[in-house]
Amino acid sequence: MLWPGTLIGAGAGFAIASIPGALLGALLGQALDRRLQLQSWAQLRERLGGRPALRNDELLFVLLGRLAKSNGRVVDGHIQQARQEMRALDMTESAQRRAITAFNRGKSGADRVRNYLRVLKAQPHAAEGVLRACWRMAWADGKADNAERDLIDLWGKWLGWTPQQLQALAADYVQERKPLANRSGAYQDAMRILGVTSTTEPTVIKRAYRRLLSRHHPDKIAGTGASPAQVREATERTRELHNAYTLIRERRDFR
Repeated sequence: MLWPGTLIGAGAGFAIASIPGALLGALLGQALDRRLQLQSWAQLRERLGGRPALRNDELLFVLLGRLAKSNGRVVDGHIQQARQEMRALDMTESAQRRAITAFNRGKSGADRVRNYLRVLKAQPHAAEGVLRACWRMAWADGKADNAERDLIDLWGKWLGWTPQQLQALAADYVQERKPLANRSGAYQDAMRILGVTSTTEPTVIKRAYRRLLSRHHPDKIAGTGASPAQVREATERTRELHNAYTLIRERRDFR
């Protein structure tokens, strides 16, 4: 691992006072690396450009923002999924504000996240949680396109996951049912799933959707000691809710 401050300090110290200067410069540079959380030249360039270091929770929402924007357009399903992730993490108000800022920051795609993820791979449980959250975001609009899949595969590789492990995880999130839009009586099915009618106000539909998402979210089910089969069922139910809401929103033309 490259520690830029340490290397710069050692080089500058050697130029000024040979080996003793290099040792002192390296110590001072190491302190700077730790304070600014610098682990690569790319991160140093970010700091010089005024971009602060990412905390783990901020890193997650930078990734989610990057996924949401990967196909060019962030839709309401992406926003709702980001909010759902905040609720699942039981974030404080200040943490939610940081998460929103990180999500918007992620949409630019400017952050180099490789070294952050390589550090995170030392925490296998946290790494898996990040990848699962990424898959939930990828499916938030009812489909996971190639750009989203490629990003998750790349991030998984940096987290130390093998292709086989990534494939097995992805299988947990593959939609096995046909989209509502392709089924007979799709609109009626969607209203039934959300418990609304054709005359229900959009604001009420949104509240119903968010309430059901909160009730059936896989992370909430997993926290109760549910079996893997129950978690998969909750995941499928969440996708079904996303599809239903997307179809109603498009039919009723609201955001």
